[in-house]
Amino acid sequence: MTNFSKTSRLPEPAADELAHSERLLRHLRETIAAHGPIPFSQYMERCLYAPGLGYYSAGKTKFGEAGDFVTAPELGELFARCVVHAVQPVLAMLGSEADFLELGGGSGAFAEAALLALAENGVLPRRYLILEPSADLRERQRERLAVALAPHVMARVAWIDRPPEENWRGILFANEVIDALPTTRFVMRHGEVYEEHVALDGDARLLRVDRPADALVTGAVRHVERDLGRDFEDGYRSEILPQLPYWMQAVAGSLEAGLMLFIDYGYVRREFYLPERQDGTLMAHYRHRAHNDPFYLPGLNDLTASVDFTALAEAGNSAGFGVAAYLSQAQFLIAAGLQAVFEHAYEQATDDVTRYQLAQQVKKLTLPDQMGERFQAMLLARGLAALPLLADLLAADQGARL
Repeated sequence: MTNFSKTSRLPEPAADELAHSERLLRHLRETIAAHGPIPFSQYMERCLYAPGLGYYSAGKTKFGEAGDFVTAPELGELFARCVVHAVQPVLAMLGSEADFLELGGGSGAFAEAALLALAENGVLPRRYLILEPSADLRERQRERLAVALAPHVMARVAWIDRPPEENWRGILFANEVIDALPTTRFVMRHGEVYEEHVALDGDARLLRVDRPADALVTGAVRHVERDLGRDFEDGYRSEILPQLPYWMQAVAGSLEAGLMLFIDYGYVRREFYLPERQDGTLMAHYRHRAHNDPFYLPGLNDLTASVDFTALAEAGNSAGFGVAAYLSQAQFLIAAGLQAVFEHAYEQATDDVTRYQLAQQVKKLTLPDQMGERFQAMLLARGLAALPLLADLLAADQGARL
């Protein structure tokens, strides 16, 4: 059994939330009873995405102060405006056929701020596509954007169920998407790779069991060991995404010319798999409290794992992309003109409260103990005759660390 942290200090869920979690738990128990222990990745997938039951599939507010966590776009418009400033030279270069694809639109905050900035700057894409698997979130995004955007801008927005099948050109953007991919958990036993599964004890409670890993998981772990130049010690447990190259190909395979921008919290590989990080990076988030019990109230918690950015670079390479830049979120935003964006917004502000909120946004986005260093940005490019990225952004590149 896992030596999980105490969850007793977490806020008490309401009766309807408990009932919702119990419905998902019943579904999980039935699956395990019928098929035996399931891989942790399958458990995480059900907890997050099971239709009508998973965390992202059900109706509770997820993002912002009323939800369970705050993402960068929820803080205000500065983040999105910097992203637009960074990618608009590529949009301009690709011309009238360029599209913008956002993976997982969240509350719609990023799309709203980005589209307003793109319209102001005269670089609106042909289409602004949002790949959003949650019907509930899709509807919230649609309502928000319909109120915020002029009709001619809203007309360019479309929601899609799967990545474009036809070849396209433009920008693919994903903020805090990779961390929510259902992750495989592995553990070393006597030099062999085992995969963490979820089973039931005699009282039908969820518990962790380890089983010998299959060839795909074993191969992925051995690849990491070779790259690190050391073997994982006995009992070492962590996360890995053996499906990441296939996911990348599925999501970006049809992007024939353009740029992908991933922003997420994580590390380069040698920092991700530090010897002292004995139990990986898996975390649960419930009403702005982080804890490490993934079995606590399934369906009510966001489950995430940090990103191995070296693995992300490898997946991009295998899909035909080259790493154009890798840097911390703070470095990325500063290189993408944060100071000018902030000063413009500050001048436009009509009251001290708004000015204070703008200053707080900058702090949260850039300070090392906030999002500035924990979050990383990776730009991957393909099919461009030249790379029209901002000089400051290229100068701040830390790609050699990968």
